Amino acid sequence: LLSSGYQPVDDPSDADVIVVNTCAFISEATEESIDTILELARHESESRCRYLVVAGCMAQRYAQDLEAALPEVDYFVGTGELDRIPALLKNRPAQKVFADLPGDIPRDHVPRVRSNSAFSAYLKISEGCNQRCTFCIIPTLRGPLRSRPVDSLVAEARALADQGVVELNVVSQDTNAYGMDIEPREGRPPLARLLRELARIDRLRWIRLLYMYPKRFPASLIDVIAKESRIVKYIDLPLQHIDSRVLRRMGRGVGGDRCRRLVALLRERIPGLALRTTFMVGFPGETDRAFQALLDFVQEVRFEHLGVFVFSPEEGTPAAELPGQIPEKEKRARQKALMEAQRRISRAHHVSLVGTVQEVLVEGYGEETHLLLQGRLSTQAPDVDGRVLINEGTATAGSMVPVKITRALDYDVIGHIVSPRSEPCSTSFPV
Repeated sequence: LLSSGYQPVDDPSDADVIVVNTCAFISEATEESIDTILELARHESESRCRYLVVAGCMAQRYAQDLEAALPEVDYFVGTGELDRIPALLKNRPAQKVFADLPGDIPRDHVPRVRSNSAFSAYLKISEGCNQRCTFCIIPTLRGPLRSRPVDSLVAEARALADQGVVELNVVSQDTNAYGMDIEPREGRPPLARLLRELARIDRLRWIRLLYMYPKRFPASLIDVIAKESRIVKYIDLPLQHIDSRVLRRMGRGVGGDRCRRLVALLRERIPGLALRTTFMVGFPGETDRAFQALLDFVQEVRFEHLGVFVFSPEEGTPAAELPGQIPEKEKRARQKALMEAQRRISRAHHVSLVGTVQEVLVEGYGEETHLLLQGRLSTQAPDVDGRVLINEGTATAGSMVPVKITRALDYDVIGHIVSPRSEPCSTSFPV
């Protein structure tokens, strides 16, 4: 769009074209997407908007139905056809839906315009998923696993580092399956080779791994994470459950014992590791005993970060048709109980940091007030894992400074900068 002469604006009332990128992973996300579309559609009559485009997963999944339900929308563009948008706006075809099966994903030669911070970026290493979890619609929306070549990813990472990025968040739908579609060699995971190459980029300080599926985690990959100093000791490992019967019905390909052994191995082999996981409660057939086993497991392992989903019976997934559906009230009660246990664990972890000095990536002014700065530890991923609130000292956004932790909150910590080497906080970086 930029290369076609468009420029981004902050206020939708100033936009000639509004593009809504949507999610359809669970029903709540679909509802939020529709609400957003309807809210923005008013700009077609109230301001200068001429075209409203709906893109992403909801367009991929429901485009034919939405075409009739949302006449306000000019075009629906699926997950594999975002590059069509400039041509659609120029040529204005009568056809409104473009949602064929997803194909190739962009490589490093495709221009990239980052819309978040200047110092932190995501590196999408593959698209799609070959797993067939019974609750998940992602393979339908995103297609099968398609990995980008190592050299393409390294080139993009180098370009990002040259632009000032110091934190690289490696992500995909199934990160440790990366490359298995192009280099399926047992014991020599392509992800390990990619990580070694990324760790050689001098300007990168933190390389973080997100969404590591527990089914495939060879020793050589663990060794790379443990040994490379630029790879932060943080793993996002979505386990979903610990009860083997529930995991089997989920189609996860791993049982509870294997999950336990993997967690223990990662803790043993990677000193100082912070683990983030997600669990799903209320899956069909989850008994009181199965939920209690999950609650006991959380209290035993004491994950540094944890999220809890309530099972959503998504149309087109096998799990939606399984017997033993759990009442919504019970699902919400289990979610609340698990998050309450995690709140206490999280606070205890933060209490253990009080009095220590930690390296913090400064993000800029606090969200609530410019009287504070905020940042993150290497063990806190963007947007999901809490913050470090800095109440004394100055620093530029994007700098890394030593902070002494002085107070623990449930999900955040408070501290002050202990080095005078930083400059006053600047808004030269978008935050």
